Amino acid sequence: MKSILGALIFSSLAFSIQAQNSKKDYLFKLKTSFGDMTVLLYEETPLHKANFIELAKAGRYDSTFFHRVMENFMIQGGDIFRKPNEKKGSNDDAIPAEIVEGLFHKKGELAAARQPDNVNPEKKSSSCQFYIVQGKVYPEAELTTDQDKFNRVFGELMMAGKLDSLRQQLIALQKEKKIDEMNTLIAQSKPLCEELSGENLSKEIDPDKLKAYSTVGGTPHLDGEYTVFGRVVEGLDVIDKIAAVEIKPRNEPVERIYMQVEVLEMKKKQITKLYGYTYPEKK
Repeated sequence: MKSILGALIFSSLAFSIQAQNSKKDYLFKLKTSFGDMTVLLYEETPLHKANFIELAKAGRYDSTFFHRVMENFMIQGGDIFRKPNEKKGSNDDAIPAEIVEGLFHKKGELAAARQPDNVNPEKKSSSCQFYIVQGKVYPEAELTTDQDKFNRVFGELMMAGKLDSLRQQLIALQKEKKIDEMNTLIAQSKPLCEELSGENLSKEIDPDKLKAYSTVGGTPHLDGEYTVFGRVVEGLDVIDKIAAVEIKPRNEPVERIYMQVEVLEMKKKQITKLYGYTYPEKK
């Protein structure tokens, strides 16, 4: 099976060279019963792009379905091996990670699913499964806080009895099951915690990420862990519709949500004009 990966690497290199010289690129229309999503793939992740193109052109994504749906997180699908007559894949088919700085998990991003770190320390991607980010909008204060450090300091101050007034407010909110208000109150305690502890609890965050996660939303905790290789450029509302469906245990939709994938070809200049994607400069 390793030869499959070797062939993919070879084809992706050939594709990358061809793509740089081509005036056209592919778009993919993911058709579902909830509407269509148009997807663009990044040239910065050539292995994943070549793999997706190969599968889509061969029709192997057709009649696959979104098998894992988690509202305010993501929708996952594309498992071609759940289709009848498809031979089970192998771990040797996994795609090497292409985790690129500047490609992150804002809403609408397409990323590769993978096995967990304990069996996949190199963060290699599934040969076919992908997920589309829904996520949620985060307050700027939360995004600019070193959460691990804040949690430690907050806990220490609570144990020392230096946040008794805050503790009483949190207990009252807990009794009323106002969890969101509890979280907001804890986040707002950052300046007080810094004053009492003498520690700086802030962290640096890329301005583009800060703007995206505090306006459009996403899943920032996945950054650097999974390969982001494309984005939904049309049909973001479809993500919300699919994410809101009724689910069974293991986050599988009660009713299957099938997809058909149509491959479209368009001039790069037209793609940039319509969707605002700027292609990387030729090396």
